[in-house]
Amino acid sequence: MDEQNVSYIAYESAMARQERTIKRIWILCILLILCLVGSNVAWIIYENSFEDVVTIEQDAEWDQGKVIFNGTGEVSINGESTSENN
Repeated sequence: MDEQNVSYIAYESAMARQERTIKRIWILCILLILCLVGSNVAWIIYENSFEDVVTIEQDAEWDQGKVIFNGTGEVSINGESTSENN
């Protein structure tokens, strides 16, 4: 096999190009990491912007049956309604 020598100037210029490329790759990696962190922070802020709504049901007894108070302000009366007619 014949060995071929590469000139010093060609070697240095190739190494300079490689150094610039490596520097650009590092900048890209840092930028991508910042974008990843930023998008995760944005999703956390978005998810925390909603308010959790809790509905509470409450039972109470009434003269003519069972009354249910729900969280919407409506009253459900379960039972018989009797009226006194003269």
